[in-house]
Amino acid sequence: MLRTVILAAARSPRVARLVESAPISRDVVKRFVAGTGTHEALEVTEKLAGQGLAITLDHLGEDTLNEHQATATKEAYLELLKALDQAGLTSNGRAEVSLKLSALGQAFDEAKAESNAREICAAAGDVGTTVTLDMEDHTTTDSTLDILARLRRYYPATGAVLQAYLRRTEADCRELATAGSRVRLCKGAYKEPEHVAFQSNLDVDKSYVRCMNILMAGEGYPMLATHDPRLIAIGEDRARWFDREPGRFEFQMLYGVRPDEQHRLAHEGYTMRVYVPYGTQWYEYLMRRLAERPANLSFFARSLISKK
Repeated sequence: MLRTVILAAARSPRVARLVESAPISRDVVKRFVAGTGTHEALEVTEKLAGQGLAITLDHLGEDTLNEHQATATKEAYLELLKALDQAGLTSNGRAEVSLKLSALGQAFDEAKAESNAREICAAAGDVGTTVTLDMEDHTTTDSTLDILARLRRYYPATGAVLQAYLRRTEADCRELATAGSRVRLCKGAYKEPEHVAFQSNLDVDKSYVRCMNILMAGEGYPMLATHDPRLIAIGEDRARWFDREPGRFEFQMLYGVRPDEQHRLAHEGYTMRVYVPYGTQWYEYLMRRLAERPANLSFFARSLISKK
């Protein structure tokens, strides 16, 4: 019920204006979002890299309705990649980028979105890093995977994201668990109908473990995106079972969520990649994070009523 309420708030312009206009919201956003521009994103990336963490950066923006907005998003990524290269942060996979095809025009011109993504992949390759295509609601899954397949012909390291709550994901994992294939497995944070997605937390967790086993048994590079202590422990166990050394898979978590656990995993020799969003369009992102892990709501509420 709480998750449903939060997702409804994410779609409410009235609630958005209320939250965005509250001065104290800055403290909440600062925990989960690395500022609004490239300079601030770079500062956070340098800090995390200095702590032994890997990073993937997402320029926030999903409500792209025209070519001008799509081009602006593409240029933001090109600027970011140039800055990462100049700061020496792209070597050894320390920092990569994640992007949503919707932000590049997928909703109104799929070919344009693919063209924009290809430019970003080329720029990433030029500076020695990679791109991961984020996954969104189920209506975009086929389109995103089709574009991924075409991009991988030229940029084979392009990463995929699969969501365990979708009933189709086990089959998608089997298709993508191939040599050289980078696959991020997450639970999923969109409100989906029952016929396409598992509805209970237990069913989603079971699906996550089944998908994890497929990826760990395959020849690709699994990226386990979860904050759930049980799933992290299972991931560590599965790595031992399938003889995967730390360099052959990684854990991923969101910026601002369970930082102590992030440092623990990095200290124990695992690749621990932090998903770092930045940009002005932070509201919907933040609300989905709260829906994905409603325990974060208490932090959000305390911050809004705090006098600091």
